[in-house]
Amino acid sequence: MTTTSTASNIKKAKQSFSFITWKKDQVKKGNILEKPSDKLLTTWYAKQVVKGKIVASKNNILAAKRHLNDLKRQGTDEFPWVFDEEKAYRPVRFIEKYCKPSKGDYDQLIAQPWQHFVIGSLYGWVHKDTGVRRFREGLIFVGRKNGKSTLISGLSLYSFSKDGENGANVYLLANAKQQASIIFDEAKAMVKKSPKLRKRFVPKRDEIEYAKAFSKIEPRASDSEKLDGLNTHLGVFDEIHEFKDYKLINVIKKSRGSRKQPLILYITTAGYQLDGPLVKYYADGVQVLEGAIQDERTFYYLAELDNDEEFEKPETWIKANPNMGVSLDLDVLMDDWDKDKRTPEERSDFITKQFNIFANGSKVPFIDFKTLEKNDKHMDIKVLEGAEGVAGYDLSDSEDFTSACVEFPLETGEVFVLSHSWIPLKKVKEGNEKIPYREWEKDNYLTIVDEEYINKDIVEEWIEEQAKMYNIPLITYDPAKAFRLNKSLEEKGFETEKVRQGFQTLGPALDDLKEMFLDGKVIFNENPLLRWYINNVELVKDRNNNRLPTKAGRYRKIDGFAALLNAHTKVMEKLVVPTGDGDIGVVSMQDLMKE
Repeated sequence: MTTTSTASNIKKAKQSFSFITWKKDQVKKGNILEKPSDKLLTTWYAKQVVKGKIVASKNNILAAKRHLNDLKRQGTDEFPWVFDEEKAYRPVRFIEKYCKPSKGDYDQLIAQPWQHFVIGSLYGWVHKDTGVRRFREGLIFVGRKNGKSTLISGLSLYSFSKDGENGANVYLLANAKQQASIIFDEAKAMVKKSPKLRKRFVPKRDEIEYAKAFSKIEPRASDSEKLDGLNTHLGVFDEIHEFKDYKLINVIKKSRGSRKQPLILYITTAGYQLDGPLVKYYADGVQVLEGAIQDERTFYYLAELDNDEEFEKPETWIKANPNMGVSLDLDVLMDDWDKDKRTPEERSDFITKQFNIFANGSKVPFIDFKTLEKNDKHMDIKVLEGAEGVAGYDLSDSEDFTSACVEFPLETGEVFVLSHSWIPLKKVKEGNEKIPYREWEKDNYLTIVDEEYINKDIVEEWIEEQAKMYNIPLITYDPAKAFRLNKSLEEKGFETEKVRQGFQTLGPALDDLKEMFLDGKVIFNENPLLRWYINNVELVKDRNNNRLPTKAGRYRKIDGFAALLNAHTKVMEKLVVPTGDGDIGVVSMQDLMKE
């Protein structure tokens, strides 16, 4: 049911959407602001977003502020970049003049203000002395059906012919060849539909050639037979949310060394691959826009809904879908949402692809991406020397991951998690899972054991090493496969306790741990391996409708989470309780064990 207030907001939103599609001769005076010349639209868009005249995501408001702040800094000694409005508009002018979309009832492409902002920023910011482009990379993060492929097809044709360089090769990239061909086929169709482009460019089966500049456009993918020998002027990664590793990305980055002003674009919707490159790039983008880290050479446009409450506020959906009213119809989206939200799988897909919010592909994830991101605190582990913590381990199969951890209750009501895992070299050599074992090993989150299986003595040695630095009065464990290790630990004087793997034991710990994540109270120094485990957790119901954790798929391991959950069954008990004077204190594990 639509309330009067909501209906009014939707009507206002539709007026805003339709305005975005109008050219300057269609704008009514007084509606937002008098529209400037197309050449000025990049800055105009930024101003309207900051003023709230154009609805945008929190991160895109920050992107607009970044542009306006940089305009004030341009040309100074500490900021050598200037904004050239002519260079900003040149690729847009080319696209609108020569590129005709192959799909839909359109005679020409008309760039929308948000597209002016994206292209104008990428091509308009240049070095004040050399004229070389400022941005070497850009993340364009928008919902599905917002004209990404059409826009990039036109930009590719501009880049390999009008960017002032010979051999300006463009590579259209994806996880698989079929996906890489989507933008390539659209670019070929644009050439075929334009008499002027047909005179200059030669579309072939696997490349578009521009002989005058010795340039070409090619589709490439991770499964391409040959990836070396590339010379990248523009590399466009389509739907990078599907990437599990950096293999193709690294190839393209290394191939741009001889270029004067190469550009790599990642253009994508959100996805389910929560431990892939996109999540890392997105997180970097948020920190850059918020000013937490500095990166003057990467552009970010992050179109998304800002919170779950906006799911039922259609007037906000333009935040994730800036092409609303052009390639997307609000009424159709509202009808689709009303239908899809009733089915968990369809609801998850709609949220991910149309609201552009990262989601765990599980039917019922333990926590979502946004919740995990709250737990981003770091602390120096040295301050915990001598502190009390509960150890936990999960042995799993000897030929796969084995994990252990120490969970420390803190006086702040938070917990710190020290986690480590082991895996046999044989498993790493199989290499069919696209898991970054070597990166985790390099950062000391994982030990790759040069054996065919994990010897339990290695886990025992790790626990003993931690016990030298920290006070570990209790070790918790899943009794499956743990008899020999547990017996050895007991003989060495460690207190151990079985954690039965059923709802009665794990359920309360699971609920409490989830609440701590929701409150941002889990500190793990953003250990990427532990993050991967957590993202892999799916909740399933037992016959009494109780929730229990399981892995979301064959390759989605959760061993590190299982070790943490074992430890949390004891850490959660009286973690923080009021003391006699009403203050909050931490109960020692020794006292807890006496009760």
